[in-house]
Amino acid sequence: MNSCAECVVRNHAICSALAPDEVDALNRTGRRHSIKRGQVLIWEGDESLLVANVIEGVLKLSTSTADGREQIVGVVYPSDFIGRPFGRNTQHTVTALTDARLCSFTRSAFDGFARQHPDLEHKLLERTLSELDRARSWMLLLGRKGAGEKVKSSASTAGSMMPAKLCDPLRDAAAEPQKSACSLPGLSVSPQTYQIMS
Repeated sequence: MNSCAECVVRNHAICSALAPDEVDALNRTGRRHSIKRGQVLIWEGDESLLVANVIEGVLKLSTSTADGREQIVGVVYPSDFIGRPFGRNTQHTVTALTDARLCSFTRSAFDGFARQHPDLEHKLLERTLSELDRARSWMLLLGRKGAGEKVKSSASTAGSMMPAKLCDPLRDAAAEPQKSACSLPGLSVSPQTYQIMS
């Protein structure tokens, strides 16, 4: 596995809670790998065997409805954490919307490491609460806002999660969705549409 010191998301990922010697120890339990656009990393309902930090790329979290349709329930960006630590089964399918690079760990190795490092467990709790806040914002977005407001809020939310070099066009689209258009990996915003492409 490559050095964590060279990781572009190191200061924003969950491992930012660790001291340098702890990062080195975590580094020895994981591996870095790439996945291609469209590749499934984790299947909904499978045993939870893998957790990972997203280093590059955009991935979607989806679930299957009773009638067989796919429902996207989240999008993850660089420095986000995916997988189900401390859980038996995965709740969502995780699919790459773009080519992506990940720093992954077996769930059992990560769980053991986290139990020995309370700062990492605390960071996981902070991330979980942030995800809960984000989910509640999405519920408000879907339940109360009109189409134009949904485009603006969705683009703004996605823009706040994207790396700085990709944010400006998305923030412009969020500010004036009726005039702006942009396309980012896995996301297309124009005056007429807002969509996540798979």
